[in-house]
Amino acid sequence: MRKKYEIVRKAALNPTTGDISVYAPRIAAKAKAGQFIILRVTEDGERIPLTVAGCADDCVRVIYQKVGRTTLELDELQEGDCLHDFVGPLGTPTEIEGVRRAVVVGGGLGCAITMPIAKALKEAGAEVDLIIGFRTKDLIILQDEMKAACTRLHICTDDGSYGYSGFGTGKLQELLDADPAYDRAYAVGPLPMMKAVTKTCSAHGVKTIVSMNPIMIDGTGMCGGCRVTVGGETKFACVDGPDFDGELVDFDEAMARNSTYRAFEAEQREAHVCRMGGMQ
Repeated sequence: MRKKYEIVRKAALNPTTGDISVYAPRIAAKAKAGQFIILRVTEDGERIPLTVAGCADDCVRVIYQKVGRTTLELDELQEGDCLHDFVGPLGTPTEIEGVRRAVVVGGGLGCAITMPIAKALKEAGAEVDLIIGFRTKDLIILQDEMKAACTRLHICTDDGSYGYSGFGTGKLQELLDADPAYDRAYAVGPLPMMKAVTKTCSAHGVKTIVSMNPIMIDGTGMCGGCRVTVGGETKFACVDGPDFDGELVDFDEAMARNSTYRAFEAEQREAHVCRMGGMQ
């Protein structure tokens, strides 16, 4: 019998990215594309939000990048281990109703998060172009799954080692120049990338939905840590989002707020000691 929040499957997608499936049947039964969970590895651990990458067999799949102390601790857990907390689904699902032709753009870890969005659009009958960008060929993940989730997959690498040579926004510009008749664009990834996607699509009259992932603590809108300015108003990404109209988002403010704890995060990462090997 499965234990509560047990890790039933674990895989390494590349040297910096992990992929786990967590036994959480009640969450798995309700989660939709665009929603997220908040987990804690230990009782006194940090709460971190991670987007739901998919659900199957009473399990919730999450994909994480080893960038901070908590994700390093998460990566030390093995199949059969259990998380202390696993809360969700949180946030509002991505709106896909009425979309017949869409372009979905992902960068960095956002590439994995685009997959459930593209899949939901395709299953709803939309024609979907999925653009995913990586720094180099060795970092490409989930290529076969991404291909199955969309109509056309466009892989981009910054160094030109695979697929389109250049940023995903370059490929997006190419598609829009050829035919701008998209109902909607979706962007998931670093803030500068989502800002650039929004600007590119706006020039062609295409509305862009961006997935915001600011500093987040409780996931219920009570702490106010995830506030973003949208259309001149304060919104909370955990309950009002995480999806917002990109043209209304104050990206510069969001980027400034996200950098607040950058030095502290680096310090915590350096202080982390791996229990598996005893190495920093």
